[in-house]
Amino acid sequence: MTRASLDKQPHEVASMFDRVAANYDLTNDVLSLGQDRVWRKEVAKAVGARPGQKVLDLAAGTATSSLPFAAAGAYVVPCDFSLGMLREGKKKHSWLPLTAGDATKLPFKDDVFDTVTISFGLRNVQDTEAALRELYRVTKPGGQVVICEFSQPTWAPFRTVYTEYLMRALPPVARAVSSNPDAYVYLAESIREWPDQPALAALLQKAGWGKVAWRNLSGGIVALHRGTKD
Repeated sequence: MTRASLDKQPHEVASMFDRVAANYDLTNDVLSLGQDRVWRKEVAKAVGARPGQKVLDLAAGTATSSLPFAAAGAYVVPCDFSLGMLREGKKKHSWLPLTAGDATKLPFKDDVFDTVTISFGLRNVQDTEAALRELYRVTKPGGQVVICEFSQPTWAPFRTVYTEYLMRALPPVARAVSSNPDAYVYLAESIREWPDQPALAALLQKAGWGKVAWRNLSGGIVALHRGTKD
């Protein structure tokens, strides 16, 4: 198994990410033309981690995304269901409490975290609504969710160019830099099939989140959704 199908069977997705773990951070940097660093800075601003807070960083991969929260003084738990990703993360950031967990069945008690965040991972969960409910469950009352995910460019001509890049240019580039280029064909397909900004906002509201809003990054290539738990 080198790539997952769009029905997103958990064992297939986990296996696929295990195989790309070694060069994952580098590949993302190349494929996004360095924009992934900008997006993660925006996530860090939105989370606004402070000393003493507890932050769940779901789909954390190698835990690179968790570092800004730890640097701000928060207690951050990087969580992922790819053991390959977690092993790579442990090599780089052995001091972080990397935790194996499925987004639809999180291994945490109710009302634990001040903020739950997931970047570029919700799209790979088999049951999006179940994951959003689980995020809600483990968040403290008054806490927040921050979701950074690929979305739909807002300008129609650019949207067409972007779709062409995903399906035609991304796979050849991935072959040059990734340890498992077929995985990036799946990623391109999953981005194309993912709900747009208002549709994801509606799913958040359905899961119980209040004050749901989003902000587009890079012209809507990525959207930053937020919500609070009353």
